[in-house]
Amino acid sequence: MRDIVEIGMGKTAQRGYHLDDIAIVPSRRTRDVDDVSTNWQLDAYKFGIPCVAHPSDAIMSPASAVALGRLGGLGVLNVEGLWTRYEDPRKQLEALAEAGEDENLTARLQQLYAAEPIKPELIAERVREMRALAGDGGGNVTVAVRVSPQHTLALAPVILDSGVDLLVIQGTIVSAEHVSTVDEPLNLKEFIADLDLPVIVGGCTNYQTALHLMRTGAAGVIVGIGADHLTTSDAVLGIKVPMASAIADAAAARRDYLDETGGRYVHLIADGDLHTSGDIAKALGCGADAVMLGAPLSLAEGMPGNGLWWHPSASHPKLPRGSIGLTPEPLGTLEQVLYGPATDPDGLLNLFGGLKRAMAKCGYRDLKEFQKVGLLLDN
Repeated sequence: MRDIVEIGMGKTAQRGYHLDDIAIVPSRRTRDVDDVSTNWQLDAYKFGIPCVAHPSDAIMSPASAVALGRLGGLGVLNVEGLWTRYEDPRKQLEALAEAGEDENLTARLQQLYAAEPIKPELIAERVREMRALAGDGGGNVTVAVRVSPQHTLALAPVILDSGVDLLVIQGTIVSAEHVSTVDEPLNLKEFIADLDLPVIVGGCTNYQTALHLMRTGAAGVIVGIGADHLTTSDAVLGIKVPMASAIADAAAARRDYLDETGGRYVHLIADGDLHTSGDIAKALGCGADAVMLGAPLSLAEGMPGNGLWWHPSASHPKLPRGSIGLTPEPLGTLEQVLYGPATDPDGLLNLFGGLKRAMAKCGYRDLKEFQKVGLLLDN
């Protein structure tokens, strides 16, 4: 049972732990790094690395989504983003990058999204574009898009008709039971039951919500709210997610759901507090199957944001919850960010080479085994 702390008369709080609060404990065995596998599989789709891209326009265009797919990860295009509002948003993205830090970039970002509505025809066009870039039959590239819960019912017909492989329904906080007296709420369980493609839903922050989302029939659940050094959800909403605890709680929910269903396994995707290869290793050690990366991928050359990074909630028209960061110079190619070689000692390059070495140092041969790694509190 997690520590319960009395914070005042009649009010208690659970103690939670961030990834920075824990450390991985090597076992009695080590393993050759070349014998370690970072492969994972979600439904019928296989991936070489447990990397899902955060659906931010700063890093995900049709081209970069396919590029990540070719390198073994999963690219996810935001169907509510700039690529479905503008025929060619590269001019707007370049202007945003050239604006400089002296301007109010948040206001510029809000204006950019508000100036054009989402165009359903562009959703279908972007999916066709990704298919074409991937080659005949799509090759080994899985085509995935993200939609918010608020727009799922309205945009689902065109998304499904476009022929995507995988659907991500993602918001800051997603629950299996949304109550509304204004709009028709999305019943995730009914919606997913009618689909013949896998769905990833989230984010969630605790055991109970994770379990409820698993019961909707989702193939994957996102744990966390994508918080990083630029996210302001704590300041704006008072919500802060200790990711080590959140992942461990969701892993406990998965274990109970596995027993409840007689063997249905739901994949956990950690989203938040992830900056380095060490953070990725700790998230997987807590029980995640994969990680959702945003800011780390913005360090690669050729990203659509031209060195800028912002969380999708940073462009909210009424309540933005994130700043916009600028990387002065890219650190390397996307392949170098993922696989190295690294030219710095900070864990920002060769992210999944670093993960493989952590697994090898602890003696584990695959990701499922690595979830059993020992952890130590480091505070």
